[in-house]
Amino acid sequence: MSNSLLKLGFALALALGITQVQAETRITYKSAKSASSYYQMGVQIAEAVKAGSNGEMIVTVEESQGSVQNVMEARARGGDYVFTTPPVLVSLAQGGKAMFEGKGDPKFDEIRALFPIPSLTMHFVMSADSGVTDFAGLEGKTILLGKGSFGANEGEKYLKLFGLEGKVNLAEVELSNAVAALKNGQIDGFVTAGSWPAPNVIEAAASTGVNVLSLSDDQIAETKRTKLVIPAGTYSGQEADIVTTSLPVAAFTTTAMDDDTAYALTKTFWEEKAKMGEEAPWWNGVDQGLMANITGKIHPGAVRYYEEAGIPLTDAQK
Repeated sequence: MSNSLLKLGFALALALGITQVQAETRITYKSAKSASSYYQMGVQIAEAVKAGSNGEMIVTVEESQGSVQNVMEARARGGDYVFTTPPVLVSLAQGGKAMFEGKGDPKFDEIRALFPIPSLTMHFVMSADSGVTDFAGLEGKTILLGKGSFGANEGEKYLKLFGLEGKVNLAEVELSNAVAALKNGQIDGFVTAGSWPAPNVIEAAASTGVNVLSLSDDQIAETKRTKLVIPAGTYSGQEADIVTTSLPVAAFTTTAMDDDTAYALTKTFWEEKAKMGEEAPWWNGVDQGLMANITGKIHPGAVRYYEEAGIPLTDAQK
């Protein structure tokens, strides 16, 4: 083969490679600590997006120290940045309130939602042997709340709201040891927050038998959190729905992301969600009903998908 043909072949191969690189959309997805279920969800989304787009969209998952950090980084990131956070934190950032006081930035006003992901769901898990079936029954019992987490803070808040402060023995045990402590009778119950079905609750229900407490409508109103129903049969021995509270979580980006990318990412997420649910049941709790929990604006590219799919949006979301 002549040198000129070799050069031509090399040039064509190079051009083809450049075209493929240019056609590939890269996205950074910042979620949570690597040991958390929300980081695992990020990995599942990355795999689903790659499969659903035939490799045209590549998502790289970044570890995060939490939702506040994710929101803060929106100030400096580009159009490839996607992050997860409760919608309420976006509202606080845009208003310069609470943990964002004195840290306001015009970039926060450019944050836009894409799609909901599993909510942080409160579980008050009591051993069947404890006989506890409602919050009044917690008095005198030994409960593990954990420390520093959303679930621990919420659990402590609920004990105060429901008149149980100082009436419950708080165990000094790490939440990671909750199931073992429940099995050996060291504690009567534990509080955990995460997506449902929660792995530690599944383990506890299967190994020792548990009652997951429900909240009344009045109690839910006191917490000022979002009502969530965990269907009967989710956990072993669970014969009735569990009515509890949740903190909605969603995937966000900014207006720096182009409309076509936001459209494709949102469309692929919803189209692949059923397959994700076959491998990880927490995705089965994500449906169109969670769209109402997105209180801020949705990215125009995502809005285009929702309008095509016939999923209703509020005027405030558009």
